[in-house]
Amino acid sequence: MDSLDQSCFPELPEALVEEMLSRSEDAGAFLYNSFKEVEKHKNEIRNLLQKQNILKRDSEVTYKGIPTICGVDGAYAVEKLLAVDFIACAAVAIEGLDPYLEKKGLVPPKYAVFVGPEKHHAATETLVRALMVKMEVELAAKSPQEMVLLDGSFVTPLIATKQGMNRWQECENTAICQEMKKNFWEFLSSYTTILESSRTDKLCVSIPKYSTMGEIARLFNWPTQYDDKTILTMVLLPGEFTNPVPADNVLQNVDFESMQVGSDSQKMLERIWAALGEIHVVYYKPFSWTPALRVEVAASIAKNSARLSLMLQGIKYQCGTPGIIEPYPLYIADRMVRSIGHALPAFRQIATRKMVELHKDDIAHILFNMHGYKTETGG
Repeated sequence: MDSLDQSCFPELPEALVEEMLSRSEDAGAFLYNSFKEVEKHKNEIRNLLQKQNILKRDSEVTYKGIPTICGVDGAYAVEKLLAVDFIACAAVAIEGLDPYLEKKGLVPPKYAVFVGPEKHHAATETLVRALMVKMEVELAAKSPQEMVLLDGSFVTPLIATKQGMNRWQECENTAICQEMKKNFWEFLSSYTTILESSRTDKLCVSIPKYSTMGEIARLFNWPTQYDDKTILTMVLLPGEFTNPVPADNVLQNVDFESMQVGSDSQKMLERIWAALGEIHVVYYKPFSWTPALRVEVAASIAKNSARLSLMLQGIKYQCGTPGIIEPYPLYIADRMVRSIGHALPAFRQIATRKMVELHKDDIAHILFNMHGYKTETGG
């Protein structure tokens, strides 16, 4: 332990660091025992998957070509100032690797952004997260590519929107609340389009980085300390995937009846709930350097072998770079949009400079009011 470089703990007491390091070793021993448990049953798990006709290879399916693809991701940041909260949120749609790029040229990223001040309120972060997912959904629905990859689960936008709507009355006159309410029916329509994925020339799939769901684990009574993604990463060979299985219904205990919307929007919500109930899950390991990706798809994709094979080949083409363990456009979109948290202090400094330029008296109170204490980020 004494030889360990502790330069990453410069402001922590030495005794605290030593205890944390010791407990980390204990955690490593515990996790290793869990890992060995799965390793011991790996062949048994593979045999069960094969017997149930769940395990497949991507070489078994045919496809007509590589689809054009984009990845959509969003992030937000809230900087707590003395006087107000300074908010920024954005969503970006990044085109993926394209075999036809030389013919048509590079497509610049599409984006949506919101930046502004808000009064201190406990609901601010909830509202800005809801606005972020609204931006993501609208970008995904408008994307011209043949396949759209969304970061996160399909159910996340509805849950985030529900949480945001619960706080509307508390922040009704704020800019962020007004931005959320703007074109709300269009957001619901875009969300429905993505979930149903009924257009034959466009696939919309969702790839969460991690998930607590265990649809396949419950089928075979696998060890409960790991989720499906963890176990299948160890079990699947490169090029293998699982047949689509219905996703868990995470909405069964969530009350969406209280969402106060108009009659047209209510009909759209009913279509959304129905579509979410038809979501299927595929686990796919394109290469040895990628984990088993959890891919959530609409029933219109899961039950159509041609669309399913096109989806698999599209994802595989975007995972061809060793060292990047997720599809390329999602990786780039994530890195790009998360930089908003680092950029927020610069936005705040620009706003402060403008205030100083406009003020003709002592600027001390301006500097105090615009002093930042902490920044909360998410995505």
